[in-house]
Amino acid sequence: MVRRTNWGEDRVFYYDLQGALKSFPANVTDVVEGDAFARISAGRSALCVDDLLELRDLLDQYAVGSGGDKGV
Repeated sequence: MVRRTNWGEDRVFYYDLQGALKSFPANVTDVVEGDAFARISAGRSALCVDDLLELRDLLDQYAVGSGGDKGV
C-alpha cells in the first residue's frame, strides 16, 4: 500500500488479490489522521443548536435593518 497525490487528489494505492492496481481517495480510509478539531472536541460543541438559530435570526434582523439582503 502506498499513499500519494494523483490526479490532484490524495489517494491510497494497493494491489488486489488478482494483482490489479486499485486506489481509493485517502479521506475514505483510516490512513488519514482525523481532523485535529474533531479529535480534540470529541463531538462536543460550545454552542447549542437553539442558540445558533437565535443568532441567525438576530443577524437576519440586523441585515434587514441596515438595508442588507435577507439571509446572511
